[in-house]
Amino acid sequence: MPATPLPVLPATPAEPDRVIVLTEGAENVAGDSWPDRRFYTINRLELHEYKTRSKARARALVYAGGGYLNLVHDKEGIEVALWLNALGFDAYVLVHRLPGTDNGAGGVFPKDIALTDGLKALDFLSCQSSLPLLHIGLSSGGHLAGVMACQPHDLKASGVIIAYAPINANHKDYKAPAGKPDFPPAEKQAFYNDWPIGIAADPHGIPPIPVFLAYALHDQAVPLDHALNLLKTMQSTGGDVEAHIFPQAPHGFALRELEGTHDIWPYLAERWIGRVLSSNA
Repeated sequence: MPATPLPVLPATPAEPDRVIVLTEGAENVAGDSWPDRRFYTINRLELHEYKTRSKARARALVYAGGGYLNLVHDKEGIEVALWLNALGFDAYVLVHRLPGTDNGAGGVFPKDIALTDGLKALDFLSCQSSLPLLHIGLSSGGHLAGVMACQPHDLKASGVIIAYAPINANHKDYKAPAGKPDFPPAEKQAFYNDWPIGIAADPHGIPPIPVFLAYALHDQAVPLDHALNLLKTMQSTGGDVEAHIFPQAPHGFALRELEGTHDIWPYLAERWIGRVLSSNA
């Protein structure tokens, strides 16, 4: 099994090689302090570029979680980018706008603003190089990664990595646990309703590319139903999915909270990455 060591988290913030601004708006300013910064208010679409110091063999679009209410930028964005750098990837952390939040013009961003921003990022990346691309998302960022994997964009990704993400069982028709209330704001719930990922009855949300899943068996925030629904669908449709379920993992384990059997998930993902890239070579 490949075993590239996880990078040591630096004592000071790991600044991007550049911040690529793709829409108008005031500069985004993170709250809290390194290594636990989040973006609570997002005014404009940005890509934070982290270049590998070796010759790049691929690139990745990284989606941090935060429940579409904020973005967990350091833990689920930058740390993932640094890990990917060690694997020979150029990584681009997406800082996207959030549905139902203040748009700075007297209204709120629409339900599909994260998807709109993701597509703008793909438009930009499609003009930069011919390196293969992966989508990688954790928590709600994993939902967005799954949504992006289903888009008919000219820049087709080689695969998608999704960890502990609410990909389908927040949808009004597939809720787990059953009967749980809708999520505020209404635009956030509407986006989940529009894009259940991995449900056979909603084929627009079935990824046509290989999928890697990492989930926590006893996750109360994101029940295992999300992963099981996708597995059943991929089984029935002949899709390509590799799934790992860890009994000791907490929600939000990312690359930092690895005291348990889930400590191997980055290495399992690394092996899967090697398979996906070699099959698309």
